[in-house]
Amino acid sequence: MMIQKIKTYAVLTAAAFTLSSCLDKYPEDSIPSDGALTTVSEVNEAIIGIYASFMSSSLYSGNLTLLPDIQTDLVYGVNGNTGVYGDVWRWNDILSTNPEIESVYGALYTVINRCNFVLDRVDAVRAATTDDEELDLLDQCCGEAYFARALAYSELIKCFCEAYENDGKDGERPGVVLTKHYKGDEPMRREDSYKFVLDDLDKAAELLKLEDDFTPSNTQLYSTGYFNEYTIYALRARVSLYMKNWEDAVKYATEVIDSGYYTLTSCNQYTTVSGSQVNLYQYMWAMDVSTETIWQITFTINSYGGALGTVFANYDNTSYRPDYVPAYWVLYDLYDSNDLRATSIFGEVTTGYSHGLTWPLLTKYFGNLSFTSNNIYGVTMPKVFRLSEQYLIRAEAYVQQGDYNSAGKDITKLRTARYSSYGSSTSMTADNAMDIIEQERVKELYMEGFRLHDLKRWHKGFEREPQEQSLSNGSSLKVEADDPLFVWPIPQHELDAPGSEIEPNESNK
Repeated sequence: MMIQKIKTYAVLTAAAFTLSSCLDKYPEDSIPSDGALTTVSEVNEAIIGIYASFMSSSLYSGNLTLLPDIQTDLVYGVNGNTGVYGDVWRWNDILSTNPEIESVYGALYTVINRCNFVLDRVDAVRAATTDDEELDLLDQCCGEAYFARALAYSELIKCFCEAYENDGKDGERPGVVLTKHYKGDEPMRREDSYKFVLDDLDKAAELLKLEDDFTPSNTQLYSTGYFNEYTIYALRARVSLYMKNWEDAVKYATEVIDSGYYTLTSCNQYTTVSGSQVNLYQYMWAMDVSTETIWQITFTINSYGGALGTVFANYDNTSYRPDYVPAYWVLYDLYDSNDLRATSIFGEVTTGYSHGLTWPLLTKYFGNLSFTSNNIYGVTMPKVFRLSEQYLIRAEAYVQQGDYNSAGKDITKLRTARYSSYGSSTSMTADNAMDIIEQERVKELYMEGFRLHDLKRWHKGFEREPQEQSLSNGSSLKVEADDPLFVWPIPQHELDAPGSEIEPNESNK
Protein backbone atom coordinates (compact mmCIF):
# COMPACT_ATOMS: atom_id res chain seq x y z
CA MET A 1 0.00 0.00 0.00
CA MET A 2 1.24 3.48 -0.84
CA ILE A 3 0.92 6.08 1.95
CA GLN A 4 0.92 9.73 0.96
CA LYS A 5 3.19 12.24 2.65
CA ILE A 6 1.42 14.59 5.02
CA LYS A 7 2.14 17.61 2.81
CA THR A 8 -0.35 16.23 0.27
CA TYR A 9 -3.10 16.58 2.86
CA ALA A 10 -1.86 19.80 4.42
CA VAL A 11 -4.13 21.90 2.25
CA LEU A 12 -7.06 20.44 4.12
CA THR A 13 -5.66 21.27 7.53
CA ALA A 14 -3.97 24.57 6.83
CA ALA A 15 -6.55 25.99 4.45
CA ALA A 16 -20.70 18.07 35.03
CA PHE A 17 -20.65 14.51 35.63
CA THR A 18 -21.35 13.64 39.34
CA LEU A 19 -21.49 10.48 41.42
CA SER A 20 -25.27 10.56 41.51
CA SER A 21 -27.19 8.17 39.28
CA CYS A 22 -27.30 8.99 35.58
CA LEU A 23 -30.99 8.17 35.85
CA ASP A 24 -31.53 11.10 38.18
CA LYS A 25 -33.38 14.00 36.58
CA TYR A 26 -31.90 17.33 35.68
CA PRO A 27 -31.37 20.13 38.20
CA GLU A 28 -33.79 22.99 37.72
CA ASP A 29 -31.26 25.16 35.87
CA SER A 30 -30.61 22.51 33.22
CA ILE A 31 -34.05 21.84 31.82
CA PRO A 32 -37.33 23.79 31.85
CA SER A 33 -39.61 23.38 34.84
CA ASP A 34 -42.83 21.37 34.65
CA GLY A 35 -44.89 24.23 33.32
CA ALA A 36 -42.34 25.43 30.76
CA LEU A 37 -43.55 23.56 27.69
CA THR A 38 -46.81 25.35 26.98
CA THR A 39 -46.34 26.38 23.35
CA VAL A 40 -45.26 24.74 20.12
CA SER A 41 -42.28 27.06 20.00
CA GLU A 42 -41.11 25.86 23.41
CA VAL A 43 -41.45 22.24 22.32
CA ASN A 44 -39.36 23.01 19.25
CA GLU A 45 -36.71 24.67 21.42
CA ALA A 46 -36.59 21.56 23.60
CA ILE A 47 -35.97 19.44 20.49
CA ILE A 48 -33.07 21.73 19.58
CA GLY A 49 -31.73 20.96 23.06
CA ILE A 50 -31.92 17.23 22.29
CA TYR A 51 -29.87 17.71 19.12
CA ALA A 52 -27.38 19.79 21.10
CA SER A 53 -26.96 17.03 23.66
CA PHE A 54 -25.54 14.80 20.91
CA MET A 55 -22.65 17.28 20.57
CA SER A 56 -21.18 16.01 23.84
CA SER A 57 -17.54 14.96 23.65
CA SER A 58 -18.60 11.85 25.56
CA LEU A 59 -20.61 10.73 22.55
CA TYR A 60 -19.96 10.73 18.80
CA SER A 61 -17.34 13.49 18.83
CA GLY A 62 -15.33 11.66 21.48
CA ASN A 63 -15.58 8.65 23.76
CA LEU A 64 -18.45 6.76 22.15
CA THR A 65 -16.64 6.77 18.81
CA LEU A 66 -13.02 6.44 19.94
CA LEU A 67 -13.09 4.02 22.88
CA PRO A 68 -14.51 0.93 21.08
CA ASP A 69 -11.77 1.12 18.43
CA ILE A 70 -8.89 2.14 20.69
CA GLN A 71 -9.76 -0.84 22.89
CA THR A 72 -9.10 -3.25 19.99
CA ASP A 73 -6.29 -3.91 17.51
CA LEU A 74 -6.69 -0.87 15.25
CA VAL A 75 -4.19 1.48 16.91
CA TYR A 76 -1.06 1.42 19.05
CA GLY A 77 -0.06 3.71 21.87
CA VAL A 78 3.15 5.65 21.11
CA ASN A 79 6.09 5.89 23.49
CA GLY A 80 5.93 9.25 25.24
CA ASN A 81 2.22 9.80 24.69
CA THR A 82 -0.05 11.59 27.15
CA GLY A 83 -1.62 8.39 28.48
CA VAL A 84 -5.14 9.39 27.47
CA TYR A 85 -7.42 6.33 27.18
CA GLY A 86 -4.48 4.22 28.36
CA ASP A 87 -6.53 2.07 30.73
CA VAL A 88 -8.90 1.12 27.94
CA TRP A 89 -6.10 0.44 25.43
CA ARG A 90 -4.22 -1.80 27.88
CA TRP A 91 -7.36 -3.72 28.98
CA ASN A 92 -6.06 -3.94 32.54
CA ASP A 93 -8.08 -1.22 34.22
CA ILE A 94 -11.44 -1.15 32.44
CA LEU A 95 -13.30 -0.68 35.70
CA SER A 96 -16.80 0.33 36.73
CA THR A 97 -15.27 3.62 37.86
CA ASN A 98 -13.57 4.39 34.55
CA PRO A 99 -14.47 8.06 33.92
CA GLU A 100 -14.61 7.78 30.11
CA ILE A 101 -17.03 4.84 30.23
CA GLU A 102 -19.06 6.56 32.95
CA SER A 103 -19.33 9.63 30.74
CA VAL A 104 -20.72 7.63 27.80
CA TYR A 105 -23.36 6.07 30.02
CA GLY A 106 -24.29 9.41 31.55
CA ALA A 107 -24.40 11.34 28.27
CA LEU A 108 -26.70 8.77 26.64
CA TYR A 109 -29.11 8.98 29.56
CA THR A 110 -28.93 12.76 29.26
CA VAL A 111 -30.35 12.41 25.74
CA ILE A 112 -33.00 9.97 26.97
CA ASN A 113 -34.09 12.19 29.86
CA ARG A 114 -34.47 15.17 27.53
CA CYS A 115 -36.59 13.08 25.16
CA ASN A 116 -38.77 11.87 28.03
CA PHE A 117 -39.26 15.44 29.20
CA VAL A 118 -40.66 16.45 25.80
CA LEU A 119 -42.77 13.34 25.24
CA ASP A 120 -44.35 13.59 28.71
CA ARG A 121 -45.52 17.16 28.06
CA VAL A 122 -46.33 17.40 24.38
CA ASP A 123 -49.91 16.08 24.65
CA ALA A 124 -50.91 19.07 26.78
CA VAL A 125 -49.47 21.43 24.18
CA ARG A 126 -51.22 19.54 21.39
CA ALA A 127 -54.58 19.81 23.20
CA ALA A 128 -54.19 23.59 23.31
CA THR A 129 -53.17 23.90 19.64
CA THR A 130 -55.56 24.33 16.72
CA ASP A 131 -53.33 25.52 13.87
CA ASP A 132 -52.69 22.65 11.43
CA GLU A 133 -49.12 23.69 10.66
CA GLU A 134 -48.27 23.86 14.35
CA LEU A 135 -49.85 20.45 14.88
CA ASP A 136 -47.69 19.09 12.07
CA LEU A 137 -44.64 20.62 13.73
CA LEU A 138 -45.56 18.93 17.01
CA ASP A 139 -45.75 15.60 15.20
CA GLN A 140 -42.33 16.21 13.72
CA CYS A 141 -40.92 17.10 17.13
CA CYS A 142 -42.33 13.93 18.63
CA GLY A 143 -40.85 11.89 15.79
CA GLU A 144 -37.44 13.43 16.43
CA ALA A 145 -37.70 12.72 20.17
CA TYR A 146 -38.69 9.08 19.59
CA PHE A 147 -35.80 8.62 17.17
CA ALA A 148 -33.26 10.29 19.47
CA ARG A 149 -34.37 8.07 22.36
CA ALA A 150 -34.12 4.95 20.19
CA LEU A 151 -30.64 5.94 19.01
CA ALA A 152 -29.43 6.54 22.57
CA TYR A 153 -30.83 3.23 23.80
CA SER A 154 -29.33 1.37 20.83
CA GLU A 155 -25.89 2.70 21.79
CA LEU A 156 -26.35 1.73 25.44
CA ILE A 157 -27.31 -1.79 24.38
CA LYS A 158 -24.33 -2.01 22.05
CA CYS A 159 -21.83 -0.95 24.73
CA PHE A 160 -23.24 -2.38 27.95
CA CYS A 161 -25.01 -5.59 26.87
CA GLU A 162 -23.94 -8.98 25.61
CA ALA A 163 -24.22 -9.72 21.90
CA TYR A 164 -27.73 -10.54 20.74
CA GLU A 165 -28.00 -14.15 19.59
CA ASN A 166 -31.55 -14.42 18.25
CA ASP A 167 -31.80 -17.78 20.01
CA GLY A 168 -35.00 -17.21 21.96
CA LYS A 169 -33.05 -16.55 25.16
CA ASP A 170 -32.26 -12.88 24.72
CA GLY A 171 -35.04 -11.85 27.07
CA GLU A 172 -33.06 -13.69 29.75
CA ARG A 173 -29.91 -11.65 29.07
CA PRO A 174 -29.71 -8.30 30.87
CA GLY A 175 -30.71 -5.31 28.79
CA VAL A 176 -30.48 -1.69 29.92
CA VAL A 177 -32.52 0.34 32.37
CA LEU A 178 -35.55 1.66 30.49
CA THR A 179 -36.90 5.03 31.55
CA LYS A 180 -40.05 6.00 29.69
CA HIS A 181 -40.95 9.15 31.66
CA TYR A 182 -39.10 12.17 32.94
CA LYS A 183 -40.61 11.88 36.38
CA GLY A 184 -41.94 8.56 37.49
CA ASP A 185 -41.35 5.73 39.90
CA GLU A 186 -39.88 3.38 37.31
CA PRO A 187 -37.76 0.56 38.70
CA MET A 188 -33.98 0.80 38.29
CA ARG A 189 -33.60 -2.62 36.76
CA ARG A 190 -32.38 -3.92 33.41
CA GLU A 191 -35.07 -5.00 30.98
CA ASP A 192 -35.30 -6.56 27.52
CA SER A 193 -34.44 -3.48 25.48
CA TYR A 194 -34.36 -3.99 21.72
CA LYS A 195 -38.16 -4.22 21.56
CA PHE A 196 -38.36 -0.78 23.15
CA VAL A 197 -35.95 0.59 20.54
CA LEU A 198 -37.95 -0.91 17.69
CA ASP A 199 -41.21 0.42 19.12
CA ASP A 200 -39.73 3.92 19.29
CA LEU A 201 -38.53 3.62 15.71
CA ASP A 202 -42.00 2.55 14.61
CA LYS A 203 -43.45 5.66 16.26
CA ALA A 204 -40.80 7.87 14.72
CA ALA A 205 -41.46 6.40 11.27
CA GLU A 206 -45.13 7.36 11.46
CA LEU A 207 -44.22 10.97 12.23
CA LEU A 208 -41.11 11.65 10.12
CA LYS A 209 -42.13 10.14 6.78
CA LEU A 210 -41.23 12.41 3.88
CA GLU A 211 -43.99 13.89 1.76
CA ASP A 212 -44.90 11.95 -1.36
CA ASP A 213 -43.80 14.85 -3.56
CA PHE A 214 -40.39 15.16 -1.91
CA THR A 215 -37.52 15.10 -4.39
CA PRO A 216 -33.81 15.76 -3.89
CA SER A 217 -34.03 18.56 -6.45
CA ASN A 218 -36.04 20.81 -4.16
CA THR A 219 -34.54 19.83 -0.79
CA GLN A 220 -30.91 19.01 0.10
CA LEU A 221 -31.30 15.82 2.15
CA TYR A 222 -27.75 14.65 2.45
CA SER A 223 -25.33 16.05 5.03
CA THR A 224 -28.35 17.18 7.00
CA GLY A 225 -28.16 17.71 10.73
CA TYR A 226 -31.76 16.61 11.27
CA PHE A 227 -33.49 13.26 11.57
CA ASN A 228 -35.75 12.10 8.77
CA GLU A 229 -37.35 8.98 7.36
CA TYR A 230 -34.01 7.64 6.15
CA THR A 231 -32.14 8.07 9.40
CA ILE A 232 -34.83 5.77 10.80
CA TYR A 233 -34.22 3.18 8.08
CA ALA A 234 -30.45 3.46 8.62
CA LEU A 235 -30.77 2.77 12.34
CA ARG A 236 -33.29 -0.02 11.72
CA ALA A 237 -30.77 -1.67 9.39
CA ARG A 238 -27.97 -1.35 11.95
CA VAL A 239 -30.12 -2.65 14.81
CA SER A 240 -31.35 -5.53 12.66
CA LEU A 241 -27.75 -6.50 11.91
CA TYR A 242 -26.90 -6.54 15.62
CA MET A 243 -30.06 -8.57 16.29
CA LYS A 244 -29.09 -11.00 13.52
CA ASN A 245 -32.38 -10.33 11.81
CA TRP A 246 -30.90 -10.68 8.34
CA GLU A 247 -34.17 -10.19 6.47
CA ASP A 248 -34.86 -6.82 8.10
CA ALA A 249 -31.22 -5.77 7.75
CA VAL A 250 -31.55 -6.25 3.99
CA LYS A 251 -34.98 -4.62 3.92
CA TYR A 252 -34.06 -1.40 5.69
CA ALA A 253 -30.62 -0.99 4.16
CA THR A 254 -32.29 -1.36 0.77
CA GLU A 255 -34.75 1.40 1.64
CA VAL A 256 -31.80 3.75 2.08
CA ILE A 257 -29.73 2.49 -0.84
CA ASP A 258 -32.62 2.49 -3.33
CA SER A 259 -34.04 5.84 -2.23
CA GLY A 260 -31.91 7.73 -4.74
CA TYR A 261 -31.26 10.47 -2.19
CA TYR A 262 -27.72 9.36 -1.36
CA THR A 263 -24.76 8.30 -3.49
CA LEU A 264 -21.32 7.03 -2.52
CA THR A 265 -18.63 9.69 -2.68
CA SER A 266 -15.93 8.88 -5.18
CA CYS A 267 -12.19 8.71 -4.67
CA ASN A 268 -11.91 9.20 -8.45
CA GLN A 269 -13.72 12.52 -8.63
CA TYR A 270 -12.01 15.71 -7.56
CA THR A 271 -12.76 19.20 -6.42
CA THR A 272 -10.59 22.20 -5.64
CA VAL A 273 -9.73 23.31 -2.13
CA SER A 274 -7.48 26.34 -1.70
CA GLY A 275 -6.19 25.88 -5.22
CA SER A 276 -5.38 22.17 -4.84
CA GLN A 277 -7.22 19.11 -6.10
CA VAL A 278 -8.66 16.70 -3.52
CA ASN A 279 -10.92 13.75 -4.12
CA LEU A 280 -14.50 13.78 -2.87
CA TYR A 281 -13.79 11.17 -0.20
CA GLN A 282 -11.15 13.46 1.33
CA TYR A 283 -13.51 16.39 0.90
CA MET A 284 -16.16 14.58 2.95
CA TRP A 285 -13.83 14.44 5.96
CA ALA A 286 -12.22 17.84 5.50
CA MET A 287 -15.33 19.88 4.72
CA ASP A 288 -18.10 17.72 6.25
CA VAL A 289 -20.08 17.73 3.02
CA SER A 290 -20.87 14.68 0.92
CA THR A 291 -23.63 12.92 -0.96
CA GLU A 292 -23.40 9.82 1.25
CA THR A 293 -23.89 11.31 4.72
CA ILE A 294 -27.31 10.33 6.04
CA TRP A 295 -26.97 12.09 9.39
CA GLN A 296 -24.12 14.03 10.92
CA ILE A 297 -23.95 16.22 14.01
CA THR A 298 -23.70 19.84 12.94
CA PHE A 299 -20.94 21.99 14.42
CA THR A 300 -20.03 25.63 13.94
CA ILE A 301 -16.81 27.36 14.95
CA ASN A 302 -18.75 28.90 17.84
CA SER A 303 -20.56 25.74 18.91
CA TYR A 304 -18.98 22.31 18.64
CA GLY A 305 -18.31 19.17 20.61
CA GLY A 306 -15.13 17.16 21.02
CA ALA A 307 -12.12 16.92 18.75
CA LEU A 308 -11.91 13.39 17.33
CA GLY A 309 -8.52 14.07 15.79
CA THR A 310 -6.62 15.14 18.89
CA VAL A 311 -5.35 11.72 19.95
CA PHE A 312 -4.20 10.99 16.38
CA ALA A 313 -2.28 14.24 15.93
CA ASN A 314 -1.87 16.50 18.99
CA TYR A 315 -0.81 19.20 16.54
CA ASP A 316 0.49 22.37 18.22
CA ASN A 317 1.11 24.49 15.09
CA THR A 318 4.67 23.12 15.04
CA SER A 319 4.69 19.34 15.25
CA TYR A 320 2.59 16.22 15.67
CA ARG A 321 2.75 14.08 18.83
CA PRO A 322 0.01 11.50 18.36
CA ASP A 323 -1.11 9.41 21.31
CA TYR A 324 -2.12 6.58 18.97
CA VAL A 325 -1.02 5.58 15.47
CA PRO A 326 -2.67 3.14 13.04
CA ALA A 327 -1.78 -0.53 13.33
CA TYR A 328 0.73 -1.86 10.81
CA TRP A 329 -1.62 -4.66 9.76
CA VAL A 330 -4.32 -2.17 8.84
CA LEU A 331 -1.99 0.06 6.85
CA TYR A 332 -0.04 -2.58 4.99
CA ASP A 333 -2.08 -5.79 4.97
CA LEU A 334 -5.59 -4.61 4.10
CA TYR A 335 -5.51 -1.85 1.48
CA ASP A 336 -4.27 -2.86 -1.95
CA SER A 337 -2.50 -0.51 -4.33
CA ASN A 338 -5.71 0.52 -6.10
CA ASP A 339 -7.60 1.40 -2.91
CA LEU A 340 -7.54 5.20 -2.76
CA ARG A 341 -8.93 5.27 0.77
CA ALA A 342 -5.41 4.59 2.00
CA THR A 343 -3.91 7.77 0.57
CA SER A 344 -7.09 9.70 1.35
CA ILE A 345 -7.22 9.11 5.11
CA PHE A 346 -3.61 8.35 6.10
CA GLY A 347 -0.57 10.60 5.69
CA GLU A 348 3.05 9.93 6.68
CA VAL A 349 4.51 12.26 9.29
CA THR A 350 7.78 12.57 11.17
CA THR A 351 6.52 13.20 14.68
CA GLY A 352 7.87 15.71 17.16
CA TYR A 353 8.83 13.06 19.70
CA SER A 354 12.49 12.75 20.69
CA HIS A 355 12.50 9.29 19.11
CA GLY A 356 11.39 10.87 15.82
CA LEU A 357 8.88 8.20 14.86
CA THR A 358 7.90 8.49 11.19
CA TRP A 359 4.56 6.82 10.62
CA PRO A 360 1.32 7.23 8.66
CA LEU A 361 -1.18 9.13 10.84
CA LEU A 362 -4.97 9.11 10.57
CA THR A 363 -5.68 12.35 8.71
CA LYS A 364 -9.42 12.05 8.20
CA TYR A 365 -10.01 13.54 11.64
CA PHE A 366 -7.44 16.33 11.34
CA GLY A 367 -10.30 18.79 11.14
CA ASN A 368 -12.81 20.76 9.13
CA LEU A 369 -11.07 23.45 7.06
CA SER A 370 -13.21 26.24 8.50
CA PHE A 371 -12.10 25.19 11.97
CA THR A 372 -8.40 24.70 11.22
CA SER A 373 -8.28 28.11 9.58
CA ASN A 374 -9.34 29.44 13.00
CA ASN A 375 -6.65 27.39 14.76
CA ILE A 376 -9.19 24.83 16.01
CA TYR A 377 -7.64 21.46 15.21
CA GLY A 378 -9.03 17.96 15.11
CA VAL A 379 -12.70 18.99 15.03
CA THR A 380 -14.80 17.24 12.41
CA MET A 381 -18.55 16.70 12.36
CA PRO A 382 -19.35 13.11 13.42
CA LYS A 383 -20.98 11.18 10.58
CA VAL A 384 -23.23 8.85 12.55
CA PHE A 385 -24.86 7.28 9.49
CA ARG A 386 -23.27 6.97 6.07
CA LEU A 387 -24.41 5.16 2.94
CA SER A 388 -21.29 2.99 2.87
CA GLU A 389 -22.29 1.38 6.17
CA GLN A 390 -25.65 0.48 4.68
CA TYR A 391 -23.93 -1.37 1.83
CA LEU A 392 -21.79 -3.22 4.36
CA ILE A 393 -24.83 -4.09 6.49
CA ARG A 394 -26.70 -5.44 3.51
CA ALA A 395 -23.69 -7.37 2.21
CA GLU A 396 -23.19 -9.08 5.57
CA ALA A 397 -26.89 -9.91 5.86
CA TYR A 398 -26.83 -11.38 2.34
CA VAL A 399 -23.84 -13.53 3.32
CA GLN A 400 -25.67 -14.82 6.39
CA GLN A 401 -28.57 -15.77 4.12
CA GLY A 402 -26.23 -17.57 1.72
CA ASP A 403 -26.73 -15.04 -1.09
CA TYR A 404 -23.08 -14.54 -1.97
CA ASN A 405 -23.83 -13.11 -5.40
CA SER A 406 -25.83 -10.19 -3.99
CA ALA A 407 -23.23 -9.64 -1.27
CA GLY A 408 -20.51 -9.50 -3.90
CA LYS A 409 -22.43 -6.85 -5.85
CA ASP A 410 -22.64 -4.62 -2.77
CA ILE A 411 -18.92 -4.94 -2.04
CA THR A 412 -18.20 -4.24 -5.70
CA LYS A 413 -20.34 -1.10 -5.59
CA LEU A 414 -18.43 0.19 -2.57
CA ARG A 415 -15.00 -0.67 -3.92
CA THR A 416 -15.76 0.86 -7.30
CA ALA A 417 -16.33 4.18 -5.55
CA ARG A 418 -13.12 3.86 -3.51
CA TYR A 419 -10.62 2.22 -5.89
CA SER A 420 -8.71 3.85 -8.75
CA SER A 421 -9.94 0.92 -10.82
CA TYR A 422 -11.85 -2.19 -9.86
CA GLY A 423 -13.00 -5.30 -11.65
CA SER A 424 -16.57 -6.00 -12.57
CA SER A 425 -17.36 -8.25 -9.60
CA THR A 426 -16.25 -9.48 -6.17
CA SER A 427 -16.20 -13.24 -5.82
CA MET A 428 -17.64 -14.27 -2.48
CA THR A 429 -18.11 -17.81 -1.24
CA ALA A 430 -18.91 -19.54 2.02
CA ASP A 431 -15.16 -19.84 2.63
CA ASN A 432 -14.15 -16.20 2.14
CA ALA A 433 -17.28 -14.08 2.53
CA MET A 434 -17.02 -13.13 6.20
CA ASP A 435 -13.28 -12.45 5.87
CA ILE A 436 -14.09 -9.99 3.10
CA ILE A 437 -16.85 -8.39 5.18
CA GLU A 438 -14.56 -8.00 8.20
CA GLN A 439 -11.74 -6.50 6.15
CA GLU A 440 -14.04 -4.11 4.33
CA ARG A 441 -15.62 -2.90 7.58
CA VAL A 442 -12.17 -2.13 8.99
CA LYS A 443 -11.09 -0.27 5.84
CA GLU A 444 -14.27 1.73 5.44
CA LEU A 445 -15.26 2.34 9.07
CA TYR A 446 -11.79 2.76 10.55
CA MET A 447 -11.93 4.54 13.93
CA GLU A 448 -15.66 5.21 13.67
CA GLY A 449 -16.50 3.10 16.72
CA PHE A 450 -17.51 -0.29 15.26
CA ARG A 451 -14.59 -2.68 15.78
CA LEU A 452 -15.16 -3.75 19.41
CA HIS A 453 -18.84 -4.43 18.80
CA ASP A 454 -18.13 -6.28 15.56
CA LEU A 455 -15.67 -8.61 17.28
CA LYS A 456 -18.14 -9.13 20.12
CA ARG A 457 -21.02 -10.14 17.84
CA TRP A 458 -18.72 -12.32 15.69
CA HIS A 459 -17.33 -13.98 18.84
CA LYS A 460 -13.76 -13.24 17.77
CA GLY A 461 -10.71 -12.15 19.73
CA PHE A 462 -7.59 -10.32 18.56
CA GLU A 463 -3.85 -10.15 19.13
CA ARG A 464 -1.47 -7.21 18.96
CA GLU A 465 2.19 -7.43 17.97
CA PRO A 466 4.67 -4.69 18.93
CA GLN A 467 5.46 -2.14 16.24
CA GLU A 468 7.90 0.73 16.01
CA GLN A 469 7.88 2.91 19.15
CA SER A 470 4.73 1.29 20.52
CA LEU A 471 4.20 1.16 24.27
CA SER A 472 5.52 -2.06 25.78
CA ASN A 473 2.55 -2.40 28.11
CA GLY A 474 -0.28 -3.30 25.74
CA SER A 475 1.51 -3.92 22.43
CA SER A 476 1.63 -7.71 22.93
CA LEU A 477 -1.93 -8.01 24.17
CA LYS A 478 -3.93 -11.10 23.24
CA VAL A 479 -7.67 -11.09 23.93
CA GLU A 480 -9.71 -14.23 23.54
CA ALA A 481 -13.16 -14.35 22.01
CA ASP A 482 -16.00 -13.50 24.41
CA ASP A 483 -13.74 -11.88 26.98
CA PRO A 484 -16.04 -10.21 29.57
CA LEU A 485 -14.56 -6.79 28.79
CA PHE A 486 -16.09 -6.80 25.31
CA VAL A 487 -19.11 -5.69 27.37
CA TRP A 488 -18.39 -2.52 29.32
CA PRO A 489 -19.04 -2.55 33.09
CA ILE A 490 -22.12 -0.78 34.42
CA PRO A 491 -20.89 2.35 36.27
CA GLN A 492 -20.48 1.60 39.96
CA HIS A 493 -22.50 4.59 41.11
CA GLU A 494 -25.49 3.16 39.20
CA LEU A 495 -25.19 -0.14 41.00
CA ASP A 496 -24.86 1.66 44.36
CA ALA A 497 -27.66 4.19 43.84
CA PRO A 498 -30.55 4.04 46.35
CA GLY A 499 -33.24 1.64 45.15
CA SER A 500 -31.04 0.21 42.41
CA GLU A 501 -31.88 -3.29 41.22
CA ILE A 502 -29.39 -3.12 38.36
CA GLU A 503 -27.66 -6.40 37.65
CA PRO A 504 -23.87 -6.04 37.10
CA ASN A 505 -22.08 -7.32 34.01
CA GLU A 506 -19.38 -9.97 34.19
CA SER A 507 -16.92 -7.12 33.58
CA ASN A 508 -18.07 -5.58 36.89
CA LYS A 509 -16.94 -8.65 38.82
